Amino acid sequence: MNDTVKTPGPHPLWPNLTAPQDQGRDDTCAVSAHGVRVRFADGRELLDGSSGLWNTNIGYGNEAIADAAAEALREASYLSVFRYENVYARRAAEALVEAAGPDHYGRVLFSTSGGAANDLVMKVARHYHALREEPRRKVVVGLRGSYHGLTFGSFALTGDDLGQQLYGVDQRFVRHVAPNDPAELNTLMARQGAQIAAVVVEPVLGSGAVPLTEEYLAELLRLRREHGFLLVADEVATGFGRTGSLFASQQWAEQPDLLVSSKGLTNGTSAAAVVLASHQVAQAFTDAGAMLTHGETQAGTPVTCAAITATLDEMRRLDAVALGRRLAERLDTELDALVAGHPRVAATTGLGCFRSVRLCDPDGTPFPQDQVHALVRAIRDAGAIVHPGVHGIQLFPALTYTDAELTELLAAVTAGLDLHLARTAAPAAEALA
Repeated sequence: MNDTVKTPGPHPLWPNLTAPQDQGRDDTCAVSAHGVRVRFADGRELLDGSSGLWNTNIGYGNEAIADAAAEALREASYLSVFRYENVYARRAAEALVEAAGPDHYGRVLFSTSGGAANDLVMKVARHYHALREEPRRKVVVGLRGSYHGLTFGSFALTGDDLGQQLYGVDQRFVRHVAPNDPAELNTLMARQGAQIAAVVVEPVLGSGAVPLTEEYLAELLRLRREHGFLLVADEVATGFGRTGSLFASQQWAEQPDLLVSSKGLTNGTSAAAVVLASHQVAQAFTDAGAMLTHGETQAGTPVTCAAITATLDEMRRLDAVALGRRLAERLDTELDALVAGHPRVAATTGLGCFRSVRLCDPDGTPFPQDQVHALVRAIRDAGAIVHPGVHGIQLFPALTYTDAELTELLAAVTAGLDLHLARTAAPAAEALA
């Protein structure tokens, strides 16, 4: 007989990026979601100001996407693009190329997440240059403050310090430069231009919602022509209407060589990502008869590809990109009013429906980063879901938000901020008493 006494412990679920003391809570355990609201195990229903993890650009529970995924599961269950092809993947690839621009893009590689897709990007770039008899081009350049994922390749490329040294991430062939700083980029190119395989940029840096300036983009494009590296647009977060066009890079003067998409790609319904390759990049492999060494068991399956195709159809039916532009105009006005009207709101950053709210202390110094999670919790208590940002919070409303829902979101943000300030002020007052 085992006499060992079992003590209560955490739930078997080990959630990502959640401190042990915050695990197992019913107020953060979601049970359902519809439209732009999420219901939790404690019975509360909250307005989602983050579109899931910036995934559900046209809201939760879209029936057309659900029906397409269900039909694919019934008719095909599992089919892969690993040494085989399937018609669902062919259809999705055709639809994506048509949406992104068939004059420039020619092929689509399927993956399962933004992080894995960025690993794939690094392989494609290095292999491409090897085919062009430039095998020394192995360095991949990212931006400081960027986020590209947490798999080992993308973790190396991510420009925030998130413990890369702790986990032994290999960054020997990765460099980082400051965003919107042409001088630093030029210095790196002068020193290592012949070794650089690719420069990977987010059109809007995800962590701080910092858009790349037109001047910086122009210099990136000029340097690409001069040095011959591949330019990669990581549109995991900015894609599918988030910044005013289907893909943010469609507004660039010249298109990137590789484009990464995930998140809104299936409206958040599947673990799916893609890399769109330009005709030039794809042709190098075709001409050489070269096989790219990459494969993921769950990439390009019928259910994910059916969801991709249905999402594109629904984006068109709803005219979701135009809806997002209209919502962004209202966001401009409301966020400007928030900055002007609240003494602790210092600024807003971002573009379209991809925003951050930067806060400050009474003396004007940036809001302490170690208080951001408590602020997020206070906003949740006030009725809305938001995610942490740099010295504040991030706002990613669904493109389909109504005016009333946007008003409700900003009211919850304001109420949550005031609630957090009251909570932090009380212990300080007690200490002085």
